Amino acid sequence: MGIGEPFDNYDNMLSFLKIMNHDKGMNIGARHITVSTSGIIPKIYQFADENMQINFAISLHAPNTELRSRLMPINRAYKLPDLMDAVRYYVNKTGRRISFEYGLFGGVNDQVEHAEELAQLVKGLKCHINLIPVNYVPERDYVRTPKSQIFKFERTLRDRGVNVTIRREQGHDIEAACGQLRAKERKEETR
Repeated sequence: MGIGEPFDNYDNMLSFLKIMNHDKGMNIGARHITVSTSGIIPKIYQFADENMQINFAISLHAPNTELRSRLMPINRAYKLPDLMDAVRYYVNKTGRRISFEYGLFGGVNDQVEHAEELAQLVKGLKCHINLIPVNYVPERDYVRTPKSQIFKFERTLRDRGVNVTIRREQGHDIEAACGQLRAKERKEETR
């Protein structure tokens, strides 16, 4: 995660995973490795057919097509209903749970109605939702969701039977959390 879209470099990603997992390579257990994609649908089917025990996550960030297209341009090419079909294929083919990364953007996708819609979207799926409170960075208009709203969102999902956690973060108070250091460094470079 954090190095770009792995499915854009599928063959090299697969070679890397095999080396990391091999007992003569890094010998890292497959279940200690996670591949995270923004949702390149043909590669999700291909990855499911690899039959690996690698953990799999999808950056979702929205419970419907319109909002996901606004937050994630990839949704214009790979629509949410088709993505969910690929996810179901993956879960059915592998028997493994899938994780959805869901960044909470204050006032954009963090309301109770979004949580209710999200619960409906993943209903019946073997999945986990990882809620990620976004950090404010100067070049974006997004604001942080208040803690009380984060807990309300989580509770709404949990009450509807969804397996959910809130990502524990560190460094937010000193502007050193995800995305903030990069933005701070860029700001200093432009001075």
